[in-house]
Amino acid sequence: MENIGKSNITAVILAGGQARRMNGEDKGLILYKGKPLISYVAKAIRANVDSIWVSANKNLDLYQEFGEVVTDNLADFQGPLAGISAALGCISTQYLLVVPCDGPYIDKVLIKRLANEIERSDAKLCVASEHNHLHPTFSLINVSIKPVLDQYLASGKRRLGQFFRDNHAIEVDFSDYEKMFVNFNTPQDLVG
Repeated sequence: MENIGKSNITAVILAGGQARRMNGEDKGLILYKGKPLISYVAKAIRANVDSIWVSANKNLDLYQEFGEVVTDNLADFQGPLAGISAALGCISTQYLLVVPCDGPYIDKVLIKRLANEIERSDAKLCVASEHNHLHPTFSLINVSIKPVLDQYLASGKRRLGQFFRDNHAIEVDFSDYEKMFVNFNTPQDLVG
């Protein structure tokens, strides 16, 4: 199998949630140290992917600064899998890197390790884990999984982690990069 490089990977930054614990504020656009949370993510991955898409369901014009915007095909905030499915339908590369909008400590090692493992194992899905805890919003997906994902969504299922487990995702250990998985879910998380 040929090496998976930048030209084979498109990224989608998941920013389409309701952010209930953030009092409904659009999480990716919340300022952290003077910049929108999503800006840290985009900067960390930009040099290592072919292009960036943002899965968003509001503030679409603001998100265009960070990448091409894609909205869910399913109504009523169906969760991250809906955003991933929509992105898979738009890209022309073989792989989709999935990252959350609220992970300001993402490191380029994420892409390298996931790509190395998906290439080594010839898997369709690789997902980050740390101390045996799955982080499904940090993953690399072969576009060929889209029909399976769409069938899963059509059945009414929405659980991201379960989808990865049901489809034999390879877990890639990032226990030495714990900080990468720090995310912000409440206004209190932004303090400090």
